[in-house]
Amino acid sequence: MSDPLLTLRPWEAPEVTSWGRLPMNAVDRRSGAHSLDGDWRFRLLSAPDAPVGGPWSTAAVPGVWTMQTVEGVDDLPLYLNIRMPFAEVPPLSPAANPTGVYEREADIPAEWAGRRIVLQVGAAESVLLVHVDGRPVGISKDSHLAAEFDLTDVVRPGRRSVVRLTVVKWSDASHIEDQDQWWHGGITRSVLLYATDPLRLADVTVRASRDGELRVDCLVRDSGGALPEGWYVAADLDGLELTRDTEFDRANAEEERVSAFLGEARLRARVPGVRAWTAETPELYGLTVRLHRADGTVADTSRHRVGFRDVEIVGRDLLVNGERVFIRGVNRHDFHPLTGRTVSYEDMRADLVLLKRFGFNAIRTAHYPNDPGLYDLADELGFYVVDEADIESHDHAHEIADDPRYLGAFVDRVSRMVLRDKNHPSVIIWSLGNESDYGANHDAAAGWVRRHDPTRPVQYEGAAKRGWADPRVASDIACPMYAPLEDCVAHALSGQQTKPLIQCEYSHAMGNSNGTLADHWAAIEATPGLQGGFIWEFWDHGILQRVNDGRPVGRGGAGHYDNGVAAPGYRWAYGGDFGEKDHDGAFIADGVVFPDRTPKPVMYEHRELAAPVRIQGVGPEGLTLSNHQHFLGLEWLTGEWELSLAHGGTLTAPAELPELAPGATAVVPLPFALPEDGGEAWLTLRVRTARELPWAPADTEVCAPQVRLRAPVPVEDRTGSGRVEIDADGLLVHPLLSTAPALSLWRAPTDNDELGGAAGRWRAWGLDTLVRRLVGVRQEGDGVSVLAEYAGPTGVVRHRQVFTPVEGGIRVDEEAELPEEFDDVARVGTVFETVAGLDRLEWFGQGPWESYPDRSGGAPVGHHSAGVDELFTPYLRPQESGGRHGVRHFTLSAPDATGLAVALDEPRQVSVTRHRAEDLTAVAHHDELVPRAGCVVHLDAAHRGLGTASCGPDTFPSYLVAPGVHRWSWTLRVL
Repeated sequence: MSDPLLTLRPWEAPEVTSWGRLPMNAVDRRSGAHSLDGDWRFRLLSAPDAPVGGPWSTAAVPGVWTMQTVEGVDDLPLYLNIRMPFAEVPPLSPAANPTGVYEREADIPAEWAGRRIVLQVGAAESVLLVHVDGRPVGISKDSHLAAEFDLTDVVRPGRRSVVRLTVVKWSDASHIEDQDQWWHGGITRSVLLYATDPLRLADVTVRASRDGELRVDCLVRDSGGALPEGWYVAADLDGLELTRDTEFDRANAEEERVSAFLGEARLRARVPGVRAWTAETPELYGLTVRLHRADGTVADTSRHRVGFRDVEIVGRDLLVNGERVFIRGVNRHDFHPLTGRTVSYEDMRADLVLLKRFGFNAIRTAHYPNDPGLYDLADELGFYVVDEADIESHDHAHEIADDPRYLGAFVDRVSRMVLRDKNHPSVIIWSLGNESDYGANHDAAAGWVRRHDPTRPVQYEGAAKRGWADPRVASDIACPMYAPLEDCVAHALSGQQTKPLIQCEYSHAMGNSNGTLADHWAAIEATPGLQGGFIWEFWDHGILQRVNDGRPVGRGGAGHYDNGVAAPGYRWAYGGDFGEKDHDGAFIADGVVFPDRTPKPVMYEHRELAAPVRIQGVGPEGLTLSNHQHFLGLEWLTGEWELSLAHGGTLTAPAELPELAPGATAVVPLPFALPEDGGEAWLTLRVRTARELPWAPADTEVCAPQVRLRAPVPVEDRTGSGRVEIDADGLLVHPLLSTAPALSLWRAPTDNDELGGAAGRWRAWGLDTLVRRLVGVRQEGDGVSVLAEYAGPTGVVRHRQVFTPVEGGIRVDEEAELPEEFDDVARVGTVFETVAGLDRLEWFGQGPWESYPDRSGGAPVGHHSAGVDELFTPYLRPQESGGRHGVRHFTLSAPDATGLAVALDEPRQVSVTRHRAEDLTAVAHHDELVPRAGCVVHLDAAHRGLGTASCGPDTFPSYLVAPGVHRWSWTLRVL
């Protein structure tokens, strides 16, 4: 007899979404379940119908075979963003189709006799075929939701059974799982066996409103068919009893009989003095639902954590508990650099704790339902979740959106997500998927959601093709992707807006990026109708790779990385590093954290933009503080004042935060009498947690708002008696410089520069290969004036340097005249290199982390210090990094305190690293970089913004470096 699972050939049958799979539900089955996680026997076949022969290897479950060192397995990770990894069009899949066969024994407990026995496979990609003891059990598609199968008639309690799970990598379903992530194959979440009474809770739906109204709808089934007489459902909510006698919704006897026949029961209660759930106040109640037999004994139990809250759209505002909230979100994949798509509960908690500490309050589960543990954590820690269905048909979006062969798959994936996650208060919006055009299949799925769960809005970015304001589309929210800020503001001011505008992706974190984030939030907070958005994305998806053999390190790689940097002999791999001929390179490295969860500098920018406490300004009466939260006062916070003087060090004092309701302001007196000397003065309020929180220990810094109290005081250099030494090429000779100060217009292109086109223009202008020609040298008083020209294929830049002896050093006055064709260069400034041994930088300016002209809001002005090797930011593809914006003066010193000091004429962009721009440009990974012994120092009169042009808008015109004359000056002294 042929195997019906193979006869169906589900890997090429879009009409087959499942066979033998149980309906999805929200009943908690973790208690008492038996885990089948661990090492399974494993074979990798060339195709799903290939014979299972040869020796077994061993593979870990959960896990993907593409990340494990398994004997005979050479199917490695593959990265493409849009294009499918095979040429076949929907619904076809390639004949060469890696297929993993997993097998192990499972002991069926004897005490499960007479009970219903279920196998749960947490997730498998992309097609799962289940056999037990050689008998076909079922099929499932949808790589990111659990599949359950009834084994009651297949296994025998007290006996051992053989479970075989066959996972087919490519299928018709792959065409709607074309997400921007690594392609893997395997079983990515836990495998469980559990047992229930034949009379069981088949589903539980909890609806809890902010006014304390609670409704619990229960669906009951019995394996024998007809339900027995006398069963009932009861529950308790943190001790508040809900019983059948008082809480059934019985309009009349006929309705009661119909409900009993259908196996439906409803419990209702009103909770007095309820504590409402929000992302700021994640209040949860414990709900236990019990199904009773007629004699009162308990047949089944399900436990839930309930949050009382309302979500609604009123006009063009998304409201949570009646309040218009800002969505400060990030897109998040299930990802880990050692295990691929398999993420532990501890790792998920670390993800969310980190996001919470940096001011994020929302997550979009891009682009599929995430691991169930994430939603529990979001409920507990406080996040608004946009739950997204496992649908993305990027490469074939237009044809699939209206293809009736995929109609069932669309509705199946969306409905199963809703059925699983509907009881989580953190889930406030359902998403129909991502980048799949827009068609009838979306409308069908949206219709199902709106009928089943009218308590939450539905969104889908693809519906924007019909216009942001069209009320007829399957999206209650205008959620465009990388829309220009000016378009968003214009829409909000047009009078035509009909729904909230919350961008599903609005700032792309690839490499050194996220420029203009502060500009976006200034507009969002000032413009009614704009309500926030989601940064793309949380992780850099770098996979830890051994350099010697090019394979993933796998689970044993912990400890081979630190602070975003892979250890010697290892590197962070991206597209193309596993031998893929067709790939999308480093586009997979576009997160706000590195692969080891080390925060990138943009995280500090975001933290400040989301600050709960802000300094609105300073006046005669003192400082105006404001509370920018939606639901909380400031009682959970404490503070410290910090006064930084440009030439006088730092003063600190405790800060007593006022009692402020959400949205309120108060004036507090200045904490210090401003010293008469010391120059420029900045006051910072370092705000910290006052007590231990689930996401932060006490005294964790939350934000650091700042205000300038005194402008810079000009300091004139006194004339010195020294001599300026110039060589035959008109270059400065100095004992602490290994290369002389020269003009720099080039930076190692960022990912935004490369993909946005700026780097191509710079190369065409020859900015990376400008040839210097000395025009003339002449004496000017005690100084020397040097005129040079820097020529490229299309233009010439005239550069003048005037070197003047001053007390203790040399002042350098510079002027560069850029031709009109150089209308957008990377920088205009000076570059020089120091001798070896100057390993510590101390500066007054913005810091301590990296900052750039259009990403500097999170770097407060003050006195900062760091080792030179710590200044460089190790973006996965080497590029311009390590800059500090707004630097006034700095020193570079050796351990014996000798070195050099530089004072700038005004706040400038400065970088000090071990790498020349050409060093960074020449390599693809950091393990290929060779640090220089000395320091490479850039002093920029102007530096181009970062923007997000790798995916989205470039920086704003105000952050571009224009042609014409640029002037700057600086003073070099010996310590």
